[in-house]
Amino acid sequence: MKKSARGQGAKAKLREYFIANVGQILESTTLQQVAGGSSEWARRIRELRNEQGMNIKTHNDLSELKPGQYILVNLKPIPSFERAISKETRAFVLDRNGFTCQMCGAVAGEPHPYDSSRKTRLHIGHIIDKSQGGTDDASNLRALCSVCNEGAANITLERPSSEKLLAQIRRSSGSDQLKVLQWLVGKFPKQTSDFLVKTKEI
Repeated sequence: MKKSARGQGAKAKLREYFIANVGQILESTTLQQVAGGSSEWARRIRELRNEQGMNIKTHNDLSELKPGQYILVNLKPIPSFERAISKETRAFVLDRNGFTCQMCGAVAGEPHPYDSSRKTRLHIGHIIDKSQGGTDDASNLRALCSVCNEGAANITLERPSSEKLLAQIRRSSGSDQLKVLQWLVGKFPKQTSDFLVKTKEI
């Protein structure tokens, strides 16, 4: 109960800080301090975005942001998703995954291989995110350590080459290709503008 109250307190502090600094690039070190030094600060930010609909962006969304930087673009809410994973489902997924992170292999309770200063803590993550139509069914869930869940250990995943990505995009429907285009334009607005200018010059 106390842990949950601390989490809610950290989330409220982060929410107020983002609103007070809307449009400003915020560093992870500052946000962790705002959250009272909580090790769960990144998770609270995801909850603000996914569950409360705050338009918070990271380097995954905007090219001008560096890893560890966040920005509340504006106060216009985005679609939010209620997390409704039961304790029974959490327990089932953790047991099924052998209490081991499915990205890096770290085992719950042991020193983390990428951050030996803290013990491995496991969370439940979605394979297909709810924002992309994923569900809370056990088949769409997996155990992830806090490091991988925060995106700090994405190096454990092999990144697809541009050739493979383009091959997949070419095979997709026109509507899906437009969604990819919209996402790319949103992430690279300056580069898109420069490209259009060069195209007109040719």
